[in-house]
Amino acid sequence: MDLMQAIDGYCERTGPEYWSEPVNAVTNAAFLIAALVMWRRLGDMQAPMARLLVVVLALIGLGSYLFHTHGQVWSAIADVAPIAGFVLIYVFVANRAYWGMPTLWALGATALFFPYAALTVPLFQKVPGLGSSAGYAPVALLIFLYAVALWRRLPEVARGLAIGAGILSLSIFFRSLDEPVCGAFPLGTHFLWHVLNGIMLGWMIEVYRSFLLSGRA
Repeated sequence: MDLMQAIDGYCERTGPEYWSEPVNAVTNAAFLIAALVMWRRLGDMQAPMARLLVVVLALIGLGSYLFHTHGQVWSAIADVAPIAGFVLIYVFVANRAYWGMPTLWALGATALFFPYAALTVPLFQKVPGLGSSAGYAPVALLIFLYAVALWRRLPEVARGLAIGAGILSLSIFFRSLDEPVCGAFPLGTHFLWHVLNGIMLGWMIEVYRSFLLSGRA
């Protein structure tokens, strides 16, 4: 693997220059702002998993910034690794907190995400126009499935998860729209993926924070 190989995957990028994607780069501030807001909202709460999610949220912003400035294989890894980390940590949190699973059971249930993704990603790849966003669609579906399953047990959490799934679905729509509209709109729409994802990930942490404050943890 050539870690320095250039990647040109977005409408805004027109060359290998550092600032070839200025809007895509700068809008990663959405993740950092969301992380700052959620860190302050946690206040003096003893919530180590929530704080871990906030730290990973900030890392998502930094990793994505590196990718949209350097546009190389190594920066692509820095981009996707924190995203994968956030997903796995939140699935564990949902299993442990929302479902009340013992830690080992929660870890085991979290590991099921890998066969789930292996099964669903190829299915979403068959959806016309979804393109590389097919790798993210299973996450939106999983959040929605958790919302449905938790509706009677924890209706407020379920409602929050459903909202998160909706925001992520809209975010995926704009991510997949980036290349198709490139000819008419050279800026592309990937920057909206950043803005909406910053809101969505911060919201998901807020759902967990509200659950902890409810005393049902």
